[in-house]
Amino acid sequence: MTADFYKYHALGNDYIVIDPNKSSLKLTEDNIRLICHRNFGVGSDGILYGPLLEDGKMRLRILNPDGSEAEKSGNGIRIFSRYLVEAGYVNSKAFSLVTAGGTVAVAVLDEAASLIKVDMGAASFNSADLPAGGPPREILGEKLTIGGADCVVNCVSMGNPHCVIPLDDISRERAERLGPLVENHPLFPKRTNVQFLQVIDRSNIRIEIWERGAGYTLASGSSSCAAASVAHRLGLTGPAVKVHMPGGVIDIDIKPDGHVFMTGPVTGVMAGLFAADLRRRVGLGEAKA
Repeated sequence: MTADFYKYHALGNDYIVIDPNKSSLKLTEDNIRLICHRNFGVGSDGILYGPLLEDGKMRLRILNPDGSEAEKSGNGIRIFSRYLVEAGYVNSKAFSLVTAGGTVAVAVLDEAASLIKVDMGAASFNSADLPAGGPPREILGEKLTIGGADCVVNCVSMGNPHCVIPLDDISRERAERLGPLVENHPLFPKRTNVQFLQVIDRSNIRIEIWERGAGYTLASGSSSCAAASVAHRLGLTGPAVKVHMPGGVIDIDIKPDGHVFMTGPVTGVMAGLFAADLRRRVGLGEAKA
């Protein structure tokens, strides 16, 4: 039987790939929420929908568990790149992929496509690129009132919005408590991803992550790029940084032209079929042999 979905994780940040060339599933918001639900569905931090083949290019849609759509995901791009290799859509070690947050260049670094490097584009600190409210400016070291307390925030776009908050001590509890307040702050009309940053030394940082539309996550590629870019811009690290997260470590390399390269692993989990009950809930017919 043809699989309904393919599941992978990147340092514990798990995604389901649904291929529109193999599935007739309509990804309504209700269907996305159900499939991603960890009790009532398959369970994941999002759905990668593609490849959408247009004008000789491969396009990827990135769908959050709340049904919203993300512009870009570093871990999602690496996962989807491995799927493209395994499904035979690409036979080159280097290719490009179109996301809503821009075109990215991908390099597969091993035969198993388990280690992948992505040019995530240049980081932008301009408020208009996030977007963020107020006059056009770079949001670096700006005070923001969160939960009745003042925080110092730094905002950066990697093709999707990020708010990086440096702290002496970070924790999951703090991310889960403050993350939703920052994500939905009026400063961010399209909401934002949130990283709580602790600098270890000039080559290593730690982050805890609250993802827009997904919540607390063990790892994030674009968050790693954003946090490393902020730390480097503030003069706290060099251009090559290891980003430590609860799920593991991603290597970030910031080039002189501003482009941010992310290198990290991808792990396969399963390919599966939706059971008859779930197929009926999402509007699919019976599975075919």
